[in-house]
Amino acid sequence: MDFIQVNFNIEPYEEYIADVLAAELGELGYDTFVPTENGLEAFIASDVFNDSELKNLLANFVFETSIDYKVTKIESKNWNEEWEKHYFEPIIIDNECVIHSSFHKNIPEAKYDIVIDPKMSFGTGHHETTSLVIGELLKMDLVGKKVLDMGCGTSVLAILAAMRGATDLLAIDIDSWCVENSVENIALNKISGINIKQGGAELLANQHFDIILANINRNILLADMEHYAACLSANGQLYMSGFYSEDIPLIEAEANRNGLNLISSKLKNNWAVVKTVKL
Repeated sequence: MDFIQVNFNIEPYEEYIADVLAAELGELGYDTFVPTENGLEAFIASDVFNDSELKNLLANFVFETSIDYKVTKIESKNWNEEWEKHYFEPIIIDNECVIHSSFHKNIPEAKYDIVIDPKMSFGTGHHETTSLVIGELLKMDLVGKKVLDMGCGTSVLAILAAMRGATDLLAIDIDSWCVENSVENIALNKISGINIKQGGAELLANQHFDIILANINRNILLADMEHYAACLSANGQLYMSGFYSEDIPLIEAEANRNGLNLISSKLKNNWAVVKTVKL
């Protein structure tokens, strides 16, 4: 698969502006982001890239700032090698979970050791939203639970849930690249019991789960929350991330409309995760 790399230069540069830009690009199909000194590198499958949509996004960007960009077509390559050279370092979360790739050496020891070869998929644990959800997973009672990882990316969340005792797991992503990468990562970790599907909330009909993990973005969460709520068992838990602290009231209002009670929220660099329970 070929990809488009777009280098954004933001002037004046602020990290929070780059974060908002990445969130909005995610809604256009960009699925991997790398911070740079003055902006952001973003990657999107070449058959999804639309320059007109990108220009419209920047013309209506929420912040009054100057953003220019350069587009480069990159052919399919050994993405593990690219991550090894440039981007992905092992990460430890809450002193319990280490996430690393198969090429790393001298890996720190932790209770849960997860191997992720990310290729072009999002979800190495480095982004605040992923690490926030992982922090919640490390506190949950998952033994024997049925779990959904919605917008699974690399399936790092589903893999950790399986390691912590969940026995029936479904991981869903709309991106075929993520589905392929998930299959590879699950095999790397020698995990069984995770079913991978490509698609969206339309796949949830007649399904029931004890716990749902949805690390996507605000607009998709708001649009699809009714589907998540419908397939939660009584007293089931829905954890949502992929949005900012100022979005929590919108998320809570939609949760309440769907019979979900917001129990708690946590923040990391203004990114949020919320826990809701079905009433």
